[in-house]
Amino acid sequence: MADPTDLTPSADPRPAQQPGPPPAHPADRPVYVIGAGPGGLAVAHALRARGLRAVVLERAGHVGDSWRHHYDRLHLHTTRRLSSLPGLPMPRRFGRWVARDDVVRYLEKYAEHHKLEIVTGVEVFRVRRASDGAGWLLRASGGRELTGAAVVVATGFNHTPRIPDWPGRDTYTGEFRHTSEYRSAAPYAGRDVLVVGAGNTGAEIAVDLVEGGAARVRLAVRTVPHIVRRSTAGWAAQYTGIACRRLPVALVDRLARPLARISVPDLSAQGLPRPGTGLYSRVREGAIPVQDVGLLDAVRDGRVEVVAAMDGFEDGKVLLADGTRIAPDAVLAATGYRRGLEGLVGDLGVLDARGRPVVHGARTPRDVPGLYFTGFTNPISGMLRELALDAERIAKAVARREAGRVSRLPG
Repeated sequence: MADPTDLTPSADPRPAQQPGPPPAHPADRPVYVIGAGPGGLAVAHALRARGLRAVVLERAGHVGDSWRHHYDRLHLHTTRRLSSLPGLPMPRRFGRWVARDDVVRYLEKYAEHHKLEIVTGVEVFRVRRASDGAGWLLRASGGRELTGAAVVVATGFNHTPRIPDWPGRDTYTGEFRHTSEYRSAAPYAGRDVLVVGAGNTGAEIAVDLVEGGAARVRLAVRTVPHIVRRSTAGWAAQYTGIACRRLPVALVDRLARPLARISVPDLSAQGLPRPGTGLYSRVREGAIPVQDVGLLDAVRDGRVEVVAAMDGFEDGKVLLADGTRIAPDAVLAATGYRRGLEGLVGDLGVLDARGRPVVHGARTPRDVPGLYFTGFTNPISGMLRELALDAERIAKAVARREAGRVSRLPG
C-alpha cells in the first residue's frame, strides 16, 4: 500500500487509458466526472469507496492543471488540515499555508494513492440525455461519444478569464494581461504597473509586484473589499468563516464591524476606507473577504497606491472613474473568471443568469436528475473543505439514486 505521506509522484501520474465505446447495456455505465481538479478527484474517490465506477475526463495532460498555472507565490488561504481531500491528509511538512507546488504534488499523489481512473487529453464539449432516457451522452474530443449513468461537472470556479468590455481596449497598444497569465514579478521589475481589481488575486499580486521590484504599483478599486487577517494569534480566519456559515447574515454583519476596527487599520486617507456594507451580506452576494498577505502594510506605507476604478482606455492611456488618466507601463486585470458552462450544459436549463449552476452538491436540477455540480461556489469556509464535503454527499446521492445503473467495481 502506498505511503499516504509520501507525495513523490510516480513515474507517470497521468493514466493513459482511453475510454472505449459506449457500453451496450444500460446497467454497464460509469459515472463520468468532468475535470481532474480537487473537486473531481474527491468525487471519484468517494464513488469508488462505494464500489461505483467513476471515470474522470480531463482536457489537459495532468491532474490539477489549473493549479499548475497559478502565480508562483500563491499559498492556500485555508489551513492544511482543513484543505485535505477525503482519504488522504496533506503532510505536515507542507506547513500550515500550503504552497501552490505542494498542492499540485498532493493532487498527483491523491490520484495515484486512490488508483483513480483518469483519462487525460479528453475535452467534453456537450452533455445531453441519452436517447434511452436512462443516462447521459457526452460528446468529447476525437469524435468520442460516451454514455454514463450520471455526470458530475467539476470544471472549476476559475475556468474562463473574464475581461470587462472596456471602451478603447481594442485600440490600446500598451501591455495588457489578465492575471491568469501572471506568474511572477520578474518581468515587471522597474516598471509602473496598474492592477485592476481588489479581490484576493489582485491584492496578492500587487504585494508581489512591490516585493519583486516594480517601480510603481497602483491598485484600481471599484468596490472597497472587506479585508481580514489570515490568522490572528493563531486563529485562522477560516475557522471564523466555518462558524459563521449557519448564523443569520445580519448578526454576522454586526459582529464583524467591531472586529474589523480592532484588527484592520483605517486606511481612508490612503484611498481604502472601511466598506459601507456588511461583511457577510457581501459574501452572500459572492464577494469573499480579502485575506491580508501584506496589502494593508503596503497601502499604509504608500508602496501600493489605491486609485479609482478603471473605466476604459482613451488616447493610449487608462481612464479612471474619477476622470484621471494615467499611463502605466503595464495593466494587469484581476477581474475574475466565468464558469464557462454555457456550451457544456447551457441548453438544459440548469444555469442562472450569471452562468452558474442553479444547484450544487448532492442536489440535482428537478428536470435533469443524474447531473451534479461541484466547485462552483466560493464559500467563506474554504473551497477545498467544501469540495471534500460535497464529494461525500454526491457519492451518497449517486449510490442511492443511480446505483442500479452505474457500473460497479470488480469485487
